[in-house]
Amino acid sequence: MRRIFLISALIFLASCAPSGHQWVEYGIASWYGPGFHGKRTASGEVFDMYKLTAAHNHLPFGTIVEVTNLENGKKVTVRINDRGPHKRGRIIDLSYRAAQKIGLIGPGLARVRVRVLKWGKRP
Repeated sequence: MRRIFLISALIFLASCAPSGHQWVEYGIASWYGPGFHGKRTASGEVFDMYKLTAAHNHLPFGTIVEVTNLENGKKVTVRINDRGPHKRGRIIDLSYRAAQKIGLIGPGLARVRVRVLKWGKRP
């Protein structure tokens, strides 16, 4: 069991590669929209699937990140306002509009790079 934990920790650390003062993470992105539109996010905001926002499991709310679709090179800048994704193996859930901008709607999932541009307030 301990060995599995150590391997998982090493994989996580390898996926989070800080560069200078930057924080970068690589992994799989997904998107969410219609089923959550108009509902409260974890930050207390009302979710608007047409705004450029995203859910991340641990980045502070208000953090601005650039998400790059590594399969087509398209980029989008979003603000973290929710928690998620709640599916194993995914690192970020983009709003419908953000996903649309980087070509994620059709395939539903894509390999991405998430880079912090501006840190939000830590609780």
